[in-house]
Amino acid sequence: MSLDDVLARIDTDLPAAMERLMDLLRIQSISTDPAFKSDCDKAADWLVSDLNSMGITAEKRPTPGHPMVVGHVGQDLGDDVPHVLFYGHYDVQPVDPLNLWNTPPFEPQIEDTPNGQVIRGRGASDDKGQLMTFVEACRAWKEVHGSLPCRITFFFEGEEESGSPSLIPFMQDNADELKADLALICDTSMVSRGVPSIASQLRGMLKDEFTITGPRIDLHSGHYGGPGLNPLREMSKIIASFHDEDTGAVTVDGFYEGVHEVSAEQLRQWQNCGFDEAEYLNSVGYSQPHGEKAYSTLEQQWARPTLEINGLWGGYNGAGSKTVIPSEAHCKITCRLVGDMDPDALRDKIRAHVQQRLSPDATVTWDNDLEGSPAPVMNIARPEFEAARGALSDEWDREAVFTGMGGSIPIAGFFKSVLDMDAMLVGYANDDDAIHSPNEKYDVKSFHKGIRSWARILDALTRT
Repeated sequence: MSLDDVLARIDTDLPAAMERLMDLLRIQSISTDPAFKSDCDKAADWLVSDLNSMGITAEKRPTPGHPMVVGHVGQDLGDDVPHVLFYGHYDVQPVDPLNLWNTPPFEPQIEDTPNGQVIRGRGASDDKGQLMTFVEACRAWKEVHGSLPCRITFFFEGEEESGSPSLIPFMQDNADELKADLALICDTSMVSRGVPSIASQLRGMLKDEFTITGPRIDLHSGHYGGPGLNPLREMSKIIASFHDEDTGAVTVDGFYEGVHEVSAEQLRQWQNCGFDEAEYLNSVGYSQPHGEKAYSTLEQQWARPTLEINGLWGGYNGAGSKTVIPSEAHCKITCRLVGDMDPDALRDKIRAHVQQRLSPDATVTWDNDLEGSPAPVMNIARPEFEAARGALSDEWDREAVFTGMGGSIPIAGFFKSVLDMDAMLVGYANDDDAIHSPNEKYDVKSFHKGIRSWARILDALTRT
């Protein structure tokens, strides 16, 4: 028996696999709402039972919040066989606003669309459908061969959509059990429809907030307009100084320390990944990109750092007018980080930039409770990554690409920082899946080919 036998079993078993996914989607495992705590427990129990039915030793592990599901298989295969950990999450986002759903969010169904059949329901794409692609690949492999090709640890979380408060303590307390050669994560999208993707770099995050104070109280602009320092005007001057108007670059001294240029091979893959710049920009009302002019839109999104103004307020905001010079002005900023940028060092640089530009009689105070996290960068030089890329290319009949991601997936960084373990992010979602929104869906093609893809990847990893 061969990989082809496993793929054939996946094709034959697809209707049953979809029914199993439907059962899981019916469970209202909304982690952020205490009213659904029992439903989160129910989802964890469902997964434990499903893994146990495949001969996988799995159990529900308590945490201060929602339980983890941990399972193991293949430990008797020996240390010379690869050991992978697969991560997914069984919790889902709230469904509000409910009136915008065309069908009940926890009554999943199959629908016909111009792009083919989809599975409609909360969690279909994020992350139950994606999680089950791996489980179903393992099921088919086990049914055909009687065992799995490598050692596998299953690690399913129930708090991803509510900040993962129990995740790091659980990983620290169970590090020896969870440690593997490589972590696999299926909680991402393809770069464009039909283009298989492996995320090779994500962006980290730095958050900060500051207040500029001028006079000790709000002032009458008739009495102090002119000689009085206006914090809003002071704030506007500082915000304008963050970026170079001609190049779009951030002007904070040392901001780009730790940033690396993208390799020529990576740029080649990105240029041929099917990304439609015009559609990406036009969909939100832009006619052109507005970042660093020396870099393409994809480079700006995936491989360049940013400094964004997320909130700005001060003075009078009520109806009509009030002739006031405000005492304070406030600003929230975030930075997306790439490469080896150090969030703590960067915070100091940004604060120094602001301090150096303050006028006499202006003071600045900072929110010291905000945290930062570095950018996760995957070690794609490891042979497993190229093996997986080849497996995906074979399944989708199209070159798979190593992509970047503009956002952050904390678990990828936690695997490295807590368990010293590289992570491979492979997902089959599409950008129109409406995750976190009403009418979430997952393409049946994504589910089917996702299962086949994991079977191919498991086969490839055992041959690496």
